[in-house]
Amino acid sequence: MKKFDIMTPIGIILGVVVLLMAVFSNAGPSGLIFFIQLASVLIVVGGLVSAIVITFSLPELKTIPKILREAFRTENHDLQKLINTFVDLSGRARREGLLALEAGLEDVEDPFIRKGVLLAVDGIEPDIIKDIMMAEVIAMEERHRKGRSVLEKAGEYAPAWGMIGTLVGLVLMLQNLNDPSTLGPNMAVALLTTLYGSVMANLIFLPMATKLTNKTDQEVFVKQIIIEGVIGVQSGQNPKILEEKLSAFLSDKLKKEELGDENDAA
Repeated sequence: MKKFDIMTPIGIILGVVVLLMAVFSNAGPSGLIFFIQLASVLIVVGGLVSAIVITFSLPELKTIPKILREAFRTENHDLQKLINTFVDLSGRARREGLLALEAGLEDVEDPFIRKGVLLAVDGIEPDIIKDIMMAEVIAMEERHRKGRSVLEKAGEYAPAWGMIGTLVGLVLMLQNLNDPSTLGPNMAVALLTTLYGSVMANLIFLPMATKLTNKTDQEVFVKQIIIEGVIGVQSGQNPKILEEKLSAFLSDKLKKEELGDENDAA
């Protein structure tokens, strides 16, 4: 079950607050107006959007809202519960046979587990089952990579357009050196576009892309446990041996917690 990830908005808000505090501590609240420049916003945002539109196809652009939503969602994987699921399946398979597992799949929420167990029930060889399931994992990784590439490219383009805005501001400033009244506004455009581009890249786009990468890595890790569990069930491994094998994927902290629960139960 995916839930709203509060850490993403907290991180963005914290970054904005730190910047505002830096401005207020030196220039006061009235100094904030000097950091708002419409021309700089138009150059960075307009240029960034144009570059993204050129880089990606229309179907890829349509996935941007979904990609952004994923950066604000999280899913907690209960690895111990997952291991217990395969221990139970292994016990049933040894008692009643593999065909008996198909009847109980309605209670399994994860479609990846259901697919693997059904492949095992069909009597497919373990190596073939592993190849089929790994192909799905690889396809998932590729889909995720293409999705987050939009954020990664935005993180590359935003500072570049900030520099372009800086060049525009410098050109305007140099053309009007004889008019001192224009030096300030043109210099503001020159500097603020770089600021806007850097902030957008390093506070929003690149951190979100990294978060999506971490989520993909976590999903791949969970699917690896599932694949090993399915192979163990299909090969008729002893439930205790399968539990020990899958427990190798747990962190030391989770292993200690599980050991503590067993001691309490005893």
